[in-house]
Amino acid sequence: MRRIDWPSLDADGRRAALARPARRAGTEVPDTVRRILDDVRQRGGEAVRDWAVKLDGHAPRRLILNEETVAKARATLPPVDARALRMAADNIRLFHQATRPEDSGWIETTPGVRSRRVWRPLEAAGLYVPAGSAPLFSSLLMQALPAEAAGVQRRVVVTPPDASGGVHPAMIVAAAEAGLEDLWLIGGAQAIAALTFGAELEDGTLPACDKLFGPGNAYVAEAKAQAAALAGGPAVDMRAGPSELLVIADADAGPEIAAADLLSQAEHDADAQVLLVSPSRGSLDRILAEVEAQLVDLPRQAVARASLAQGRAICVADLDQACAVSNLYAPEHLALQVAEPEALAEKITAAGAVFVGAWTAETLGDYAAGPSHVLPTDGAARAMAGLTTAAFMTSISIQTSTPDGARALAPIAARLARLEGLEAHARAADLRAAG
Repeated sequence: MRRIDWPSLDADGRRAALARPARRAGTEVPDTVRRILDDVRQRGGEAVRDWAVKLDGHAPRRLILNEETVAKARATLPPVDARALRMAADNIRLFHQATRPEDSGWIETTPGVRSRRVWRPLEAAGLYVPAGSAPLFSSLLMQALPAEAAGVQRRVVVTPPDASGGVHPAMIVAAAEAGLEDLWLIGGAQAIAALTFGAELEDGTLPACDKLFGPGNAYVAEAKAQAAALAGGPAVDMRAGPSELLVIADADAGPEIAAADLLSQAEHDADAQVLLVSPSRGSLDRILAEVEAQLVDLPRQAVARASLAQGRAICVADLDQACAVSNLYAPEHLALQVAEPEALAEKITAAGAVFVGAWTAETLGDYAAGPSHVLPTDGAARAMAGLTTAAFMTSISIQTSTPDGARALAPIAARLARLEGLEAHARAADLRAAG
């Protein structure tokens, strides 16, 4: 990890110190995605099948989650794994049901004029679950359960098939725990295209969705962006980049735990970025030495080392400056491994998720604590939240007026309309004022 002395840097140096890694996707990604979307828009399911065979190696397949299929998958897992999936699902469901937005009461702004805000679930949500180097069944739970809590009528889950054209049994069990009826085995930009336009396939109809969710590779991210830019295209949750973790550690932070947390993110991806921030040079030294010690027998050592090469170990003047650095970077994950983490958490204004204290491992949040692990990256946490129940809903304002209320408010509205040069607006208000 690159060592940086924050107080000695000027503004340009600080921007460079917090720069994200350059993306390694080739320039062919946007053009390839555009061809796939255009082809699926024109040829529908036939194009989806052709691209799936070419890129996935298998035609799209709908896996019905009946009792027999689920029981067979569950039987292949050790009982302790099945129990862990259930406990994680229970925690995620509990958290998102408890944080579901509620309709407001009526608010009278002018006598006789009342308004309220109500929440309605999406009709159809498309959920992309990655399954490249590993089947990310945790990502299925972290999307499908908030959608369930929101009351989404159709949760359409797509996930790439494995080399044999099937899916890991843990993915089936996770889908059953989330109350899903089926899984579509299809990945990449072709899956996003199918969710965007809908597709008639051999195993049934994959419906067009109102909003698309989930992380994925460069092709998936680009496909979501291009789909959202289409006239009448679906909304999308966020453009998620490689994983990020920033750890703030004080002089007494445990080096073993801090190092383990840094490596837990570094092993994700060569493009993942980890930052260690501390006012103690001694703490930085101890933690970095422990990182090297733990790397020795790490199965994904090569990936972690590639990520650490883009990491930063930043020495700051004090913990207030550490918070300022974190807020400027706006990390996807932030771990506070300091003596008084709750007080420090109050100073954080930009982060996808904050893990307070040494006992609160980021890994707990990744799998089982409750909040969704689908979080904003690349600094988007300055203005965007992670996935919540509200993300699977829309809010609507409901307004009502009595005759007296309309007569009181209409002259104001009419005057403002004429001030903007909108005479028809003004006349519509005048009619109420005269009523």
